[in-house]
Amino acid sequence: MVKCPKTGLIASRQVPPVAAMRSFRRLKLAHTEKIRLRRITLAEIEQAVLNGNIIEPYPHDPRGPSCLILGFSADERPLHVLCGNLAEDELLIVTVYEPDMEEWEEDFITRRGDR
Repeated sequence: MVKCPKTGLIASRQVPPVAAMRSFRRLKLAHTEKIRLRRITLAEIEQAVLNGNIIEPYPHDPRGPSCLILGFSADERPLHVLCGNLAEDELLIVTVYEPDMEEWEEDFITRRGDR
């Protein structure tokens, strides 16, 4: 279960921890300009990945297994991190963003309309 530090809400469904992915040795960033424009730091990304949970696995992605992680920075900033290259020791960070409340419920896990 994931508890949102900002709202105190607990996710209504089980989500697996990222612990199984912690064997990676390096992070590789794609779309760095978008991440920079969103003012998301590498430290925040690392915190979100290492302390986050997989909320949407994409095992059959044509580009290779990937997943969406919900994690929080040290400042409790919610972040969604789209990761790829899961089978390697180098984790590819495809993109990172703050969940948009128009698309996501307050738990940051459930997409609006997916209940």
